[in-house]
Amino acid sequence: MNQVKQIHAHMLRNGIDQSKFLIQKLLEIPNIPYARALFDLLPNPSTFLYNKLLHAYVSHGLPLQCFSLYSQMRLSACPLNHYSFTFLFTACAALSSSKDGLRFHAHFLKLGFRFDAHVFTSLLDMYAKSGLLLSARQLFDEMPERDIPAWNSIIAGYARCGKLAEARDLFDRMPARNVVTWTAMISGYSQNGRFQEAVEMFVRMVEQENVRPNEVTVASVLPACANLGALEMGERINRYVREQGFLRNVFVGNSLMEMYAKCGRIDCARQVFEEIGGVRNLCSWNSMIMGLAVHGRWKEGLELFHNMLSGGTAPDDITFVGVLLACTHGGLVDAGRRYFHMMEKEFSLSPKLEHYGCMVDLLGRAGLLKEAYHLITSMPMKPDSVVWGALLGACSFYGNVELAEIAAEFLFELEPWNPGNYVILSNVYASSGRWDKVARVRMRMKGNQIKKAAGYSFIETGGVVHKFIVEDRSHPWSDEIFALLDEITGVMKRFGYVPDIDLELENYE
Repeated sequence: MNQVKQIHAHMLRNGIDQSKFLIQKLLEIPNIPYARALFDLLPNPSTFLYNKLLHAYVSHGLPLQCFSLYSQMRLSACPLNHYSFTFLFTACAALSSSKDGLRFHAHFLKLGFRFDAHVFTSLLDMYAKSGLLLSARQLFDEMPERDIPAWNSIIAGYARCGKLAEARDLFDRMPARNVVTWTAMISGYSQNGRFQEAVEMFVRMVEQENVRPNEVTVASVLPACANLGALEMGERINRYVREQGFLRNVFVGNSLMEMYAKCGRIDCARQVFEEIGGVRNLCSWNSMIMGLAVHGRWKEGLELFHNMLSGGTAPDDITFVGVLLACTHGGLVDAGRRYFHMMEKEFSLSPKLEHYGCMVDLLGRAGLLKEAYHLITSMPMKPDSVVWGALLGACSFYGNVELAEIAAEFLFELEPWNPGNYVILSNVYASSGRWDKVARVRMRMKGNQIKKAAGYSFIETGGVVHKFIVEDRSHPWSDEIFALLDEITGVMKRFGYVPDIDLELENYE
């Protein structure tokens, strides 16, 4: 940089114009503002220099600057070429700006340009990232030759919009794949709640296809491991992350921390949090505060919150969800009220549904049911099922029939398909000896054809996640599993084990 400044000073002293050379050097460093300042001093910049600046903007996360540069090109009558439009389409893709993308596409056609592979792919990527999948697919089908980036763009577009069947069909038909292809599918499955398929795709990628995951792949599969409780797979990924030096990536660090927290290893999550100290962002703080709160370590969570504030990191609404959860797990009603009011007074953050839900839960657990109900009725927005569910749960614990009925009626309207609300109300009636109302609730369930769904569990072994339902024999190892259970039961009986029938019937009921 010092050398470039010396050259610039030499130019000014001696009246030598080497602006084009300097601009290219500045963009390589990069020092884009300095390059733009020199660029704006040129009387008639060439298309080549415009394209260099456009490329720098899209490469360094400044896509909006491309639009002003495009306007400047039009005003100065500087001709655009294929490269210009490639960078403009890429900028639109980064911003998911279909409106500008359509404008640039129309201008491209008006100038009479013919599509080449680069323009085709950048335009396809723009349509896919903007959610215009019909236009993207039409363009994809019209392409004379499709390279890997073109396949990746359309697959990622479908996956991002939740159209996983279409994405998988293209994935299976793709002649050659790279790590981006696999990551698009893994990310699509994970973001759309199909966690088991995300993990299975990751295992296939690594073990069968020998494709090495990158930081994005790892950050995409770890949330799936977290939601499945697949700790063994998460540990394997953790070792790979450390071998490859990926922990410097904040998204990987945050995902790894969340995986450990959700799998019950809060100390490991805290270790990762400390290790990524240099690259922590607000998401890192939020995840750690939330994890500590959920694990009952409310005191540490609140301490971390105050450490975050003293370190100069401003909280957001998600931070306060974690803080209020910590108060709930600690039974800190007064502190919860104080933090709830602090949001707006000190940080100009209006409480959202999630915060009201946390407060209702906090008050309900403390037995302050009337205050919780009053808070619900004074909310500036319509309460959702989480808010009413928190009140109903508290009424069940404290046996408040009157408020339980009010909460249940709202829940029946909001979640007519959810059998849990009927069961809880029935239990409230049963605990107060109102068996006639218990019968009415059951008749209402039957009349609405609502049945309690069978519970299931996930078990991870050898890095593979298996799903089981009670009395389920669909698993390929069912015969071996039940034979082993019979053997264990036999051994228990030989040692004198006698089941407590009354307890088992009580649990069943």
